Amino acid sequence: MRVLSRALILDADGYEAPVFSADGRHLAIRGNAYESSLAVFAFPTLDRVLATTLVDPTPGYPYPPEWCEQMRSWSRHNIAFGGQPGALWVGTPAGTLLEIDLDDETASEHDVLAGSPVTALCVTANGELVVANRAGELVVLSVLTEPTGTHTIDTEASRATVTAFLAATSVAPDEGDLWDHVVTTDGTRAWTPDDLTAVTTATTADPGWLQLRAAINNARGTDGQLHT
Repeated sequence: MRVLSRALILDADGYEAPVFSADGRHLAIRGNAYESSLAVFAFPTLDRVLATTLVDPTPGYPYPPEWCEQMRSWSRHNIAFGGQPGALWVGTPAGTLLEIDLDDETASEHDVLAGSPVTALCVTANGELVVANRAGELVVLSVLTEPTGTHTIDTEASRATVTAFLAATSVAPDEGDLWDHVVTTDGTRAWTPDDLTAVTTATTADPGWLQLRAAINNARGTDGQLHT
């Protein structure tokens, strides 16, 4: 296996494992430990195509009981890519399914097991959705696709995207610290190792990890050691 010198950096911890679409064009990530976020990135470019939270913004510690209840109402295993290209499915606490078309940037809601929260959602190798809810029900759904086949994959464009990505990255060396060689991105911006070493200012609009990195760099002395 080869580690390429480009990586996706997320803003906190506690994320679930990424879910990939069958055609390999997207990956979706649920998390994190502090909010019920949903983010979708194009692959392999790692460009962010969707970022949202499924509950109200984090009110800060100590968390109010009503916010914690809202947070727990959304399963962390409630997303799946359907067999149709660009279709992301999201299970809700109401028991419905949201179908998000990432290509058309549209969404529609489907009543499936309405009344009981969706606790798990996945897709079979044949493209059927498997839905479980808190009432202990389990159903398999066949998703009807458009007979006109409007959602087709542009093979040549996909190949060109992969070629461009590979040309813009390289294999990270085995020796030394990996992060001394990796270019990181949050899906909208990219930072080289030198960028992260030099950053000393950040605003509240910047990712939390970048604000922390700037604070650490400011606390370092000229000898490179942390001083308090």
